[in-house]
Amino acid sequence: MPQVMVVARNFMDMVAALPASKLDMLYDSAFICEAVLRSLPPLAKKYALQMLYVSAPVAAAAMEEWVLDEYAAKHRVAIDRLLQLRVFVEVRDRRKEVSYKMNQKFQGNMQKYLVDGGSLPREPIPSSVTARLPTLAELEAYALEQWECFLLQLINSSQVERGTSFSSSMMRTFQRGLLSSRDGEAPRLTENGFQFLLMETNAQLWYIMREYISSAEERGVDPTELISFLLELSFHTLGEAYSLNTLTDVQRNAIRDLAELGLVKLQQGRKDSWFIPTKLATNLSASLSDSSSSKEGFVVVETNFRMYAYSTSRLHCEILRLFSRVEYQLPNLIVGSITKESLYGAFGNGITAEQIISFLQQNAHPRVADKIPAVPENVTDQIRLWETDRNRVEMTLSHLYEDFPSKDMFEQCCDYARDHGCLLWEDAKKMRLIVRVEFHPEMREFLRRLR
Repeated sequence: MPQVMVVARNFMDMVAALPASKLDMLYDSAFICEAVLRSLPPLAKKYALQMLYVSAPVAAAAMEEWVLDEYAAKHRVAIDRLLQLRVFVEVRDRRKEVSYKMNQKFQGNMQKYLVDGGSLPREPIPSSVTARLPTLAELEAYALEQWECFLLQLINSSQVERGTSFSSSMMRTFQRGLLSSRDGEAPRLTENGFQFLLMETNAQLWYIMREYISSAEERGVDPTELISFLLELSFHTLGEAYSLNTLTDVQRNAIRDLAELGLVKLQQGRKDSWFIPTKLATNLSASLSDSSSSKEGFVVVETNFRMYAYSTSRLHCEILRLFSRVEYQLPNLIVGSITKESLYGAFGNGITAEQIISFLQQNAHPRVADKIPAVPENVTDQIRLWETDRNRVEMTLSHLYEDFPSKDMFEQCCDYARDHGCLLWEDAKKMRLIVRVEFHPEMREFLRRLR
């Protein structure tokens, strides 16, 4: 069975995973504190505001009385999230009773923010300097074009290392999970890479940002500094221009990488250079559900497994090829069919039936999107059946042992392999057993000791 890739639901999942010392460093910025506060579930947000001017610890038992019994589960979720993000710190007294106290840095910065207000670390460049900037529609089209270009280059992965504008840091990000290559061979999409292509844009964005931050230390960059800048970027005004001269070297390098993916647009004036955040950048601190776009779908699937995609996008055509047979393409129409062979190819690449069905449902054409179901049930059922049929037999590399000199030695070997979870099969009558291939060196050494 292919492994399904997991994507952080929002940027705060990455923030919560930081060590306590790094997390406390982030709270030096009032903007990070505000971003964290915005991201909290409603009840957790209420608790944070309630504790903002309370300096003494509050007993956990006392906080449980703040909600009715039927909301106890939501109370636990809220407290867990506040502890994960170190907004609350757990304190135990001599009797080992638990109390919660607000993080002092977070508390101090939020108090100042509420009293004095906040200002961005950089102000937009006046329009007299930048002259004409792209309209919001042009900016959205640019972001979409850049993102589609990135996805197309991933699909045509043999061309990714030559003839592309990707920086070395972005290439390392892709190769952490989306691409793999052997010596002398062109890069190829991994199972995660194929699954990635069927995700929604925002889910793809979280995945890339997570890998980009995770590989920061390999580039000699502090992940905390990178997270701080990306969260600050989400507070910039969509469509406004900001000078590159206000950025540190780390931030300037990050901006160039983000421009390759369409998160910002870079422009050069006579004397100054600037970047313009797109919608992808301003959505960074939002959750997947908050930022999911209501883009218009384009796919119609019929009960006879025929598929019609009303699109002029080359990317859409390449994505549909991942799990269907594209028969012909007109200027604004792609015609194909979902076949057993095309699905087996998708399953072999690590794409699951549920991911294919989810893609078809999320991208259903408006004429069928309101129908229940948007994709015919006989089609979705058959896709699942073909996946089940293919997964009935699973290949496992193994090693066979036979011709044991005694029953006692055979049973000791069976017990040894079983204890390590590596025994696949045994035949007591003929004294034969099969173990996982990776366990062979240990089994060979165990046999040597027995003899």
